[in-house]
Amino acid sequence: MAIIYHEKSRIFHLTNDYISYIIYVMENDQLENLYYGRRVHDREDFSHLHQLSWRLQMSLVQPDPSNLSMHFVRQEYPFYGTGDYRSPAGEIRLANGSRVSDFKFRTYAIFPGKPGLPGLPATYAESEDEAETLEITLTDEVSGTDMVLSYTLFRDYPVITRHTRFTQTGDEPVMLERALSASVEFLDMDYEMLQLSGAWARERHVYTRRLERGLQGIQGLAGTTGGAEQNPFIALMRPGTTEKTGEVYGFSLVYSGNHLEQVEVSTFDMTRVLLGINPRNFSWKLCRGETFTTPEAVLVYSDQGLGGMSRTYHDLYRTRLVRGEWRDKARPILLNNWEGTYFDFTEEKLLAMAKKARELGAELFVLDDGWFGKRNNDWAGLGDWFCNLTKIPSGIDGLSEKMEEIGIKFGLWVELEMVNKDSDLYRAHPDWMIQAPGRYHCQGRHQHVLDFSRQEVVDCIHDMIAKILSTSKISYVKWDMNRYMTASFSPALPADRQGEMMHRYILGVYSLYERLIGEFPHILFESCASGGGRFDPGMLYYAPQAWTSDDTDASERCRIQYGTSYVYPLSMMGAHVSAVPNHQLGRTTPLSTRGNVAMFGTFGYELDVLAMTEEESAVVKEQIIRMKKYREMIQLGSDFYRLLDPFKGNETGWICVAKDRKSALALFCQTLNRVNDSWIRFRLDGLDADVCYRVRYSIGEETREYTAWGDELVNIGIPIDRADLNTQGGDFASILYELCAE
Repeated sequence: MAIIYHEKSRIFHLTNDYISYIIYVMENDQLENLYYGRRVHDREDFSHLHQLSWRLQMSLVQPDPSNLSMHFVRQEYPFYGTGDYRSPAGEIRLANGSRVSDFKFRTYAIFPGKPGLPGLPATYAESEDEAETLEITLTDEVSGTDMVLSYTLFRDYPVITRHTRFTQTGDEPVMLERALSASVEFLDMDYEMLQLSGAWARERHVYTRRLERGLQGIQGLAGTTGGAEQNPFIALMRPGTTEKTGEVYGFSLVYSGNHLEQVEVSTFDMTRVLLGINPRNFSWKLCRGETFTTPEAVLVYSDQGLGGMSRTYHDLYRTRLVRGEWRDKARPILLNNWEGTYFDFTEEKLLAMAKKARELGAELFVLDDGWFGKRNNDWAGLGDWFCNLTKIPSGIDGLSEKMEEIGIKFGLWVELEMVNKDSDLYRAHPDWMIQAPGRYHCQGRHQHVLDFSRQEVVDCIHDMIAKILSTSKISYVKWDMNRYMTASFSPALPADRQGEMMHRYILGVYSLYERLIGEFPHILFESCASGGGRFDPGMLYYAPQAWTSDDTDASERCRIQYGTSYVYPLSMMGAHVSAVPNHQLGRTTPLSTRGNVAMFGTFGYELDVLAMTEEESAVVKEQIIRMKKYREMIQLGSDFYRLLDPFKGNETGWICVAKDRKSALALFCQTLNRVNDSWIRFRLDGLDADVCYRVRYSIGEETREYTAWGDELVNIGIPIDRADLNTQGGDFASILYELCAE
């Protein structure tokens, strides 16, 4: 690992065993990216890659003989007004109304380790020898603004992280109107773009498209990442790229607010990737001495296909983004009461469910919505974070004590960012709700959003929930957010700072998380936003797992979890077994399949265990025993390989392989059954070719075993008998394969 500066040629070379990233200080003191990709040997001078030629309608910043036009170079951080007619990464409005900027190289610093980002989530290095950081300072003399481009190169990963800082040193304030995290440019357009898009209950489906000239991309404008519709991630891959082969560039934004991931192809086939805070409805006033820091962008390069990219993100995010004592701990198996009771529960019913769950082997009981204020439906109670003693006479403290006596840990659902108009909080502070003056108070799910850009609002919510957490035995908190933002306006901000409101809101959310995890480090936080509506790396920094989707149907979860795995580790994916017919789809799937799919995540149940038959209870006991056997490997110590794509066929397949490749767990699942159809060979991946594995699986009540070498399982595969799939239920049947080295 090295970050090298060749002073004579003015070349920066960031390189490790996997990648190279080369930056050139051009003749006009602006920065050009000469190369990003597979590692190349270092040399004193790469400036021959800086190609210039005369073209009609060029706007020159350096005339003959240079012919330097910013429209035809791969800029590191492009600005408007330099003769480049493509979309910029940054835009600053001066007091006189000008939006022209010209940032020139001034100095640089290279140092070991990786600094944190104040108030923002970011990846980290545990020791100084794990990473090296380059900071390049550029200055716009007219506005008196400094810009620092920050790059961190990790030693053990094909990863570069980037963010940008702006500091105003001039006397006059400036207005940041566009401050993206990173720009990366490529010489050609021969790529396909992959994105994770969808909606509530069908989050992070996989879509690809060929790049075309002009703009293409995704964005979130909901005040959160809008992770259900557009996840803050894209990848560019060469045509023909597979799970195993081909070049891929991944771009992931560590942020939980409005975002933009944009690809622009010029008329000369140059490709520019931009990502960061969405410029729409954004501005930030910088007065003398003030600094603005953008969120972190995580760039991953893979020459081993999409699978190589994904496994890099999994390892990095699980070990160098997640923090705290839960980072390296297998997650408890839980029962959540929501789909079992909804709002209609009593203390006695909850205790009976918890006792039954404990008998089945569960370790955590989670009390969902309806425990606080006057919360008996969606219309009331949000904002009043005190126990509803009519429902729970013992209070949360007393209930948690009773749960502990049963022998099960206790968890709680909250939605701290929201308020109902029918609440004590709203009646006391109606101005704390986000609302535009004189406009209709748009509501969603009968609720409104609190103005977390205001410190007094965050402090009030903190004090209420911290009192509950400090006086009760709570091991887990599910932090939900069930509506997006509209009419964003804060009466606490002046007119020229209203563009800061939505980013300040997210900073307020982060600050509350930071306070709570600092005060209650033992609590496992799970983030949620109507399921996967805020499923992003920023949340992962505070809550090591997230509710993947409100859709708990096993067949739909195959696609949701498959798509999610392109970026996010299995330890992040909340995955539960629910009752049938499924509450979202009305579909009935086998209990075995529901359990098999949920195993590849943070496992739990979301149903009324008291309504289960003896046969179902026996199956659940076996599922919990199996999950306890494999959860540490699945969640903490494995590589994940996607095998069969549910977006392209009738089957889903994937496998978790232990890091030492001595054990593995593989899932085969079909959607609809097929009569008199062709043979099936389920080919695995990631196994050691020279290891003989014992393969164990169950068909009905029969358990089968056989042995096979790793190369056979990968190259030939496991033969699957369609009669066995009929035995497993036919439609939506699955088979779980346990592999162990002989």
